[in-house]
Amino acid sequence: MNVLAATLVSLLLLAGLAAWALRRLLRSRNMQIWIGSYLRRRPRPVVAGPTHVMFCFVDHFEPMWKQADLPTQRARVDRWCRDYRALASRHRDADGRPPQHGFFYPEEEYLEEHLAKIEALCADGYGEIEIHLHHDNDTEDNFRTVMQRFCTLLHEKHGALSRHPQTGELMFGFIHGNWSLDNSRADGRWCGLDNELILLRELGCYADFTLPSAPSDTQTRTINAIYYATDDPHAPKSHDTGEPVRVGGTPSGDLMIVQGPLGLNWRERRLGLVPRIENADVRTGCPPTPDRVDAWVRTGIHVEGRPEWVFVKVHTHGTQEADIDTLLGAATDAMHTHLETAYNDGTNYVLHYVTAREVYNIVKAAEAGRSGNPDDYRDFVLPPPRASWAGRRARGAAA
Repeated sequence: MNVLAATLVSLLLLAGLAAWALRRLLRSRNMQIWIGSYLRRRPRPVVAGPTHVMFCFVDHFEPMWKQADLPTQRARVDRWCRDYRALASRHRDADGRPPQHGFFYPEEEYLEEHLAKIEALCADGYGEIEIHLHHDNDTEDNFRTVMQRFCTLLHEKHGALSRHPQTGELMFGFIHGNWSLDNSRADGRWCGLDNELILLRELGCYADFTLPSAPSDTQTRTINAIYYATDDPHAPKSHDTGEPVRVGGTPSGDLMIVQGPLGLNWRERRLGLVPRIENADVRTGCPPTPDRVDAWVRTGIHVEGRPEWVFVKVHTHGTQEADIDTLLGAATDAMHTHLETAYNDGTNYVLHYVTAREVYNIVKAAEAGRSGNPDDYRDFVLPPPRASWAGRRARGAAA
């Protein structure tokens, strides 16, 4: 074999080895599911005038995490109710509102005293309560019973959840435990319902806020989008794809899916080479740095045809001790300061702190062709829960 042939063989072997290593790397983080969508992404259209940034923080709020005893649960909830008030009260968006926290509370962890404290925090204007659920090998009948009972309990005892103004139906936002919406885990664990999107719609779910779930294999091919998913009741993970919500469009499918940012973080590389996955998760190991905030905004998630309204939905598991200092301390304080400094100048950007329900309302306003200031549409379809109304009345009387 001459030198040229030997060199060519070596290069081919190296290329094959590199391709094998890349494939192995992608599959080790389940990136093969979504990396194609990420590489094919299109930039957000250029807009005239300011970009309105809707910032929504949703929390898989689990006081009983790791089967904690009651004193530990109480300490977790009490710290949130004390320290979040102090943190949020130092910040305001363009509309004069403090940061809004979405307490997606697990049905299977219900304890009245915990919800009563969170209810009071929300009534003071710091967020809203929605529904989180962990279940496994479930049945349709049991799922209906559990969800209907929990919706009624949250509304009647804790003033949570809105009633649809036309139908009177209780409406809720949803985050699936273990990321397994619509039975989406490859091994079939932590759900059991291939028709879960249909069931959620029928039970009053206005939108799902589970995603992104990378690096889990429950992550969808569709990324960085707000879309309608149509359920195949005989197959899992029907929300893998869907129809984007668009200005002037008609609602379709079974459930609106509201995703947070997902991409690659090249500024924080493993071993200096491999980019980390940016999945909008906030915790001590991935604090909400200004660079991450900038990346979330640049992702530009929006309703098609309304690129000047950008939605940034980030998530956390707020009761885990390793992360509470980050979530209620200097790192999150600095995150809000950066948001209010870099994205609230009134000329290039306008900042709006929003709840999950308000995200849905503003999305529906965009779909209906509304424009201008999104603050006008926080209650476009669904009114505030009863607890929020009580808090608004109290604050209005005090003013």
